[in-house]
Amino acid sequence: MTLYPAYPDSWPTSKTPYEEDALVFCRAWLSGQSIFTLYTSGSTGTPKPIQLTRAQMRASAHLTGQTLGLQTGDAALVCLNIRYVAGIMMLVRGLELGLPMTIIEPSGNPLVSFDPLTDRFAFTALVPLQVQTILESGTDKLPILNDMKAILVGGAATSPALERSLQIITSPIYATYGMTETVSHIALRRLNGPRTSELFTALTGVTLGTDERSCLHITSAATNFDRVQTNDVVDLMADANGRSAQFRLLGRADRVINSGGVKVQPEQVEQVIQNVLATIDSDVDRPATRLFVVGLPDERLGQRIVVFREKLPINKEQWLRVQEAIREQLGPYAVPREVITVAQFAETPTGKVDHKATVAQIR
Repeated sequence: MTLYPAYPDSWPTSKTPYEEDALVFCRAWLSGQSIFTLYTSGSTGTPKPIQLTRAQMRASAHLTGQTLGLQTGDAALVCLNIRYVAGIMMLVRGLELGLPMTIIEPSGNPLVSFDPLTDRFAFTALVPLQVQTILESGTDKLPILNDMKAILVGGAATSPALERSLQIITSPIYATYGMTETVSHIALRRLNGPRTSELFTALTGVTLGTDERSCLHITSAATNFDRVQTNDVVDLMADANGRSAQFRLLGRADRVINSGGVKVQPEQVEQVIQNVLATIDSDVDRPATRLFVVGLPDERLGQRIVVFREKLPINKEQWLRVQEAIREQLGPYAVPREVITVAQFAETPTGKVDHKATVAQIR
């Protein structure tokens, strides 16, 4: 289904309940509705309703357009779930910026039905698993990706293996940082090309700070100038202009593992593991495999560090190299005690890995 914002009278009738949901929202937006209720993704708990104002959503949409250089007439591919903020904001950007929108129901490979010779888009947003699936399916869809002004990737962290694969794409790809409370992203990190960075940079007009836990807080027009306090532990630093506008994301405060009295940030352990596995598999035609690290109850340590990996087990040689790298980079208390292979991770409605549900299946 393709919608042209300037010509709502020409919009097609919906063929599926999903398309009807998209049309209902778009008509509500064009009618001037001032308050919208969205739901959080539920990645760290039960999804909860949040009310956002039209002014907040407009501010976010126009800031994205300004940052990425989007112009009226640029075609957008909307392939994220429009029942959550990431997908909804793609609709708002299209309506506010005058972007013709091709709206499809989310799938593993959203490009599968498009012709690389004739179908072109200037802008899209994807989750990492969609990007990975597109790249694993071959290079025939690359012309569609390479013709875009910008590609946003969010909803979950990108693995080192995936980031390495992204280098064959020539159009700018950005990891996003944001949440429902901030009306989608408030900071971007370049993932490919010569401007690749490990740091997120806040968009213009976004004010950042940290609390006593080193957890990020955010204030912007998209938050209605209210301070949004997160549980994300960051290393906040100034940009070239002296503004506290760049940060390295270290992990969530509520995921910290206390093993033998030493606090370990599991995201840092995950990063080392992924880096080691990416190096080992660099010359092997093998898809990137998801993993996560948690603390499980332990009588002696309080919590023992455990790796959960999807589909592919870690062999003895890989495990020894992983342990050695973690010991050198993070210290002996960060070394995992075991690795558990799971056939399929449990997921939230938005496609994020549900750590608690996956662990519960095993235990």
